[in-house]
Amino acid sequence: MKLGSLKEGGRDGTLIVVSRDLTRAVRATGIADTLQRALEDWSNIAPRLNTLSDALNEGKADGAFDLDVAALAAPLPRAYEFVDGSAYLPHVERVRRARGAEVPESFYTDPLMYQAVSAGFLGPRDPVRVPSEDYGIDLEAELVVVTDDVPMALTPEQAAGHIQLIGLVNDVSLRKLIPGELAKGFGFVQSKPRSGLSPVFVTPDELGDVWRDSKVHLPLLTHVNGKWFGAPEAGVDMQFNFAQLVAHVTKTRPLSAGTIVGSGTIANEDTSLGASCFAELRTVETLRDGKPSTPFMSFGDTVRIEMLDKAGNSIFGAIEQRIERHDA
Repeated sequence: MKLGSLKEGGRDGTLIVVSRDLTRAVRATGIADTLQRALEDWSNIAPRLNTLSDALNEGKADGAFDLDVAALAAPLPRAYEFVDGSAYLPHVERVRRARGAEVPESFYTDPLMYQAVSAGFLGPRDPVRVPSEDYGIDLEAELVVVTDDVPMALTPEQAAGHIQLIGLVNDVSLRKLIPGELAKGFGFVQSKPRSGLSPVFVTPDELGDVWRDSKVHLPLLTHVNGKWFGAPEAGVDMQFNFAQLVAHVTKTRPLSAGTIVGSGTIANEDTSLGASCFAELRTVETLRDGKPSTPFMSFGDTVRIEMLDKAGNSIFGAIEQRIERHDA
């Protein structure tokens, strides 16, 4: 099934079930008011949502309406945790090589992750507002998974059973603020603002055989200002799958239902497939030409992030965002 949230009913939105073709929706009235509430009692609520989804896709759901993506909040407008990884090592290797640094051996056996902003997510059509272009505005096209309640100290095999939903994220980065923050040796704060989520999250069974080994085996397509930017294969060159990422976080703590875990920027060894962020593209240019030639994003630029199934149909709907100046 496919689930989204309307911009109504408070900070956590109103849960809706969305048709497989992303054209129709119905409120989950009487089942769960919000997606967060559904995840907190997933084993009981998910079957009821599935029944409603079947009725919607068969044209038999009472109260169904045409879906307006502009009316959507993020599927989870806020989450208890957003933990983002960097699971695609070609990206890590290139970025470090461009600045003359080696990749520590531990990166190949221990996931690189950080605690991201979870108090609020942008909806799929919400603008990205930034105070200054001088901050180095960048997109990051990624996949995310959402968990139910996850106990502490799980194996990856155990963690896989707690992945209940899958979606997309534009993990906005302010690249020119990152070096100064990392130099302090304590992590991101100002350089990682709020991120944008796809119109819907989907259950793993919606993906069929492209969801295997806790990876999504499809390209993630990005356009910037209407032009092709990249379509790297999400199931290729992913050093740590989602089950491993979830298990890594649970080493010392449980996870609350509604935790979002990100893949990190999707990148392949094959650079002909393009990039999922400007930092990646600029790194390829630096390694090839000695310096980057593509600037970061400017006010007025637009980004579109989407994943299509094998028949060319949008799975999660598209994140379509415009970069705008934030005026205090």
